[in-house]
Amino acid sequence: MLRQQDVGHRIVVRRIVGIREGRTLFSDALGELVELSETHITLSTDAGPLRVPVAEVHRAKRVPPARRPTAAAVVALELAADEAWPAPVRGRLGDWRLRWADGWTGRANSALPVGDPDRPLPAALDAVQRWYAERGGTALVNTPLPLAAPVGAELDARGWTARPPVLVQTVPLRALAAPPDAGLADTPPLAGPDGTPPVTLGGAPTDDWLAISASRKGGLPDAARHVLTAVERVRFAELRVDGRVLAIGRGTVTGEGRWLGVSLLEVLPEARRRGFAAAVVRALAGWGAAEGAGHAFLQVEQSNTGAVALYRRLGFTTHHTYLTRVAPAA
Repeated sequence: MLRQQDVGHRIVVRRIVGIREGRTLFSDALGELVELSETHITLSTDAGPLRVPVAEVHRAKRVPPARRPTAAAVVALELAADEAWPAPVRGRLGDWRLRWADGWTGRANSALPVGDPDRPLPAALDAVQRWYAERGGTALVNTPLPLAAPVGAELDARGWTARPPVLVQTVPLRALAAPPDAGLADTPPLAGPDGTPPVTLGGAPTDDWLAISASRKGGLPDAARHVLTAVERVRFAELRVDGRVLAIGRGTVTGEGRWLGVSLLEVLPEARRRGFAAAVVRALAGWGAAEGAGHAFLQVEQSNTGAVALYRRLGFTTHHTYLTRVAPAA
């Protein structure tokens, strides 16, 4: 059977799905193990998340990985993502990043355990908990998998829980097929190649942009505005119809100029399924390409099947996953 050391690795599970004419029926599933508890195992599969009760597991084992990025590539992308979502209060624990933004979003209020914390792992996690306790917050740790699987195993032993798996997805900018001048900042709005309304990009968020973002994120405290704007190369996208903003997005160029980060993509409910989200992404991709970036990345919860399907159609594939781990209540 599986062990905590297998979290973050590729596994195959043979599960019992029923009995027919006295014979047990089985079904096999292949994917990355993202959670292992006493009652369930959770896999990240090509078809989406799969949660299997342990009682239904006939056999499960680790299998050789599919082609996956190197540890160095995962670290580089995680650092580019950290740069694209800058918490106003930051600390260091050796190479580990500590981030605090008054509780606004998990990414800006969690430790990022990449590299060497400059002390034994148990002492490092004790220091993480003290750092967040000093700020009146619950300690969170983002664990990129399988890179941070040893951290995850130690957190399991301490009783930390896990939020839903997050997919870190990437795509070459050329694959987004944006018009070559799409999304250039401070230029006239450009209509999409499929006739969608034009997308405009600005260096600062408008009131309309902020209102839509606030409705999605439950408000925008001062710390949130820092996270959104404190990046040297950032653009805020708006798609308007008859003067009304129906879709927004945010783009950043970080990671020594190699990565376009796409975040806060939102389409008003009444305007969905009209190609507006894709138009916003392509406009940001055009700007990112003009800035010299070669690839785009985004982060999306695996359970958000609608968004995952959209990004798949745009060509995004999963680079790696991470779990946000939550300290138990004191």
